[in-house]
Parts: sequence; structure tokens; C-alpha cells
Amino acid sequence: MAKKPATVHTVKALRNRVANWHKAGKKVAMVPTMGALHSGHLALVEEAQRKADHVVVSIFVNPTQFAPSEDFARYPRTLKEDTKKLSALETDLVYAPDIEEMYPAGFCTKVMLGGPAEDLESVARPHFFGGVATVVSKLLLQCGPDIAVFGEKDFQQLLVVRTMARDLDIPCVIHGMPTIREDDGLAMSSRNTYLSAEHRDVAPVLYRALIDTAIHIREGSSIAWALREARSRLSISGFKVDYFEARHAENLSPIHSLGDGPIRLLAAAWLGKTRLIDNIPV
Repeated sequence: MAKKPATVHTVKALRNRVANWHKAGKKVAMVPTMGALHSGHLALVEEAQRKADHVVVSIFVNPTQFAPSEDFARYPRTLKEDTKKLSALETDLVYAPDIEEMYPAGFCTKVMLGGPAEDLESVARPHFFGGVATVVSKLLLQCGPDIAVFGEKDFQQLLVVRTMARDLDIPCVIHGMPTIREDDGLAMSSRNTYLSAEHRDVAPVLYRALIDTAIHIREGSSIAWALREARSRLSISGFKVDYFEARHAENLSPIHSLGDGPIRLLAAAWLGKTRLIDNIPV
């Protein structure tokens, strides 16, 4: 029978556990999540287990990264089911703080960002990365892991967190893991459960548009033309496109030709009331 992971709810209890592991000379990895765990999250945990002796999975639906019009209230909260899934992986520890533990009375500090946090997601969600950076910096400082594992599905977020950890001298390696996908190519996401049956059938078109755009660029088509074709294809398929862009893979600066550096294609689009994001390297 799988061993249920221990669960702690306070910074003090978390730090005590991690301090004991570090005292014993063990390497500790953290996987920050908002819960509603799916196979993509579990793959991150397995990657963390390969890279460290002990793994902490945080589960916290962070209110500061949601705008008032977004889905904070209806975002799935499934701690019991999440813990059961982590038991099957023999995860060491779950850190599940409440809002008061993370943002106690009088909390008034925010992390301000530039560089890779500018443009793309920040256009539609200007509040988002400030909320992400604040909560992730707190989680890393609360836990003190040697490594933290993030998925590349949120590629801009990965670069933002990596830059923040570097700039603030947080002694933690930020490791990115390739996107985990459904059999039809749709990137795994907790928000996929919002899709209607009809929209779920259409959703993989986003990934296929990314793949075809990468092929066009590699075969010598102009980047501007390839991006226009992809946006048009998505619109015809029923998507409302927020962005479909080619950016430098290391800093997300605009890129205009294949020779300008490693390219990442990044996209965000709505299907009905569900916003999907995805990205691939060229």
C-alpha cells in the first residue's frame, strides 16, 4: 500500500522538515503547484525525485495572480484527491498553507518585474507575473529547496521565475521540464476541465498550429507570414487569439529571422470561456 505523504500547513513545520533533511546531507526539491493535480504535475514530481533525495509539493491556490474577473473562486480545490495521487508516487511532503499563512494581516510586499515578464501574458493579464513572482519567492524562501521544478507549458513563467531567483540571489536551481501532453497533443492543464466536449475536440488545433508554424519557419518561410497564417487558422477554427508570437528562447525578446537566435513559439487563445496557452521550440 502506498504511503500517504505527510502534510504540513505552516512555514515553521515546513522548515523543520527541510532542515532535518539538509542536516542529514540530503538534497531537497520543490514542486510548486496550485493543486488539481494531473499527469503533467505528477511528471514534475517524478522529475524532482530523480534530481533530489526528498521532494516537497506545495499546493496553494494563489489569489494574487488572479484578476477580479478571473476564475479564482471556481478554480478546482482537490487536496484530498491530490494527496492520494502523490501517495502513489511516495512523495515525501505536501505543503498546503492557507491564505492567512501566506499573506498574514499587514502583508504589503510585492515583487516587481521586467525583462521576460513584459509583453505576451502581461498584456492580457498585467497583474499575473507580479502575483506569481511574489508567491514563488515566498515558497522558495519558506522551503529553502536546492532545486525547484517547473513545467515548460508556462514557458514565460519559467523564465520569469528563473530570472527572479537569479536577480534576488535565491540559492535554488530553477529546472524546466518539457510540456506533458494528451495523446492528441493538447498540453495538460487543470483548466482543460472547463472545456465543453465540442471545444475539447477543437483544442488540439492550437498545438498543431504551433507545429506547422515551426516547420514553415525551419523551411525558410518568413516568420511574419508564418505567424499570420497560424493566427488566421486559429480564428477560422473558432479560437479568439490573444497572441501567437515568435520570441528569443532565452529572454523572450522579439525575433525576426531564423538566424536571430533560438526561437520559441508562444500562443494564448480562448475557446469559449477557456483560455489555453502553449509553446514549442523551433
